[in-house]
Amino acid sequence: MAQVIPDAWQVPTRIRQRVGVQAGRQRAIVEEGHLLLILHELPKDDEVTRPAKLFWRAPDCAWRASGAGQSGGLPVLKRHLESIQQALAQLDDRVDAGKTAQDFFTVLNAATPLQRTTRNLHKALQDAREGIEDRDIIALRDSAGDLERTAELLVGDARNALEFTVAKNAEAQAANGQRAVDAQHRLNLLAALFFPVTAIGSMLGMNLRTGMEGAPPVVFWVVLSLAVAVGFAIRSSLDKK
Repeated sequence: MAQVIPDAWQVPTRIRQRVGVQAGRQRAIVEEGHLLLILHELPKDDEVTRPAKLFWRAPDCAWRASGAGQSGGLPVLKRHLESIQQALAQLDDRVDAGKTAQDFFTVLNAATPLQRTTRNLHKALQDAREGIEDRDIIALRDSAGDLERTAELLVGDARNALEFTVAKNAEAQAANGQRAVDAQHRLNLLAALFFPVTAIGSMLGMNLRTGMEGAPPVVFWVVLSLAVAVGFAIRSSLDKK
């Protein structure tokens, strides 16, 4: 049965028995003075499975890394943590430069899986520290703790920025809606003011005999004054409502 542990690695049989055909979660396995670190590559968009990176520390303090030949395992592990730090720094810059809710959502979507990665990485190195006495592992554990804290702050900043932007946009939309309501109300007041005048004018302008064809000019002014007075009355009633 194929395994993720390279065949050339002289790890104890117990370690091979604890690792199947898939790497699984990030963790540290300690057996007979041997340490096997199973870590994950940096998360990518729309990635279902996470490629694994394996690091083996033999009892003689020699490190190996999968895909790195027979030496240089510890520098590869350090570069792995540095790549995570660089990814977090890039996302933090995008938060500072973000303007829209879409900008912050994109950062949050990328930072959330990275936060899980750093949290599990820190736990794996903490387990390694408890199983193996090594100053390099202590330093790596502390660096992973800093990365986890940075990721937490990044996710928090991105979420706060997103919520603030959404709230700000909602407030602006509410203000625009209120201005539209005020403008509509003013139009209603104007319509109420001139509606009696236009209605009476339309009625008196019809080509029908009303008996007022020969009325003196004062009748026109009386009718106009009454229409304006009715308009003001209607407008006052709208103001009260």
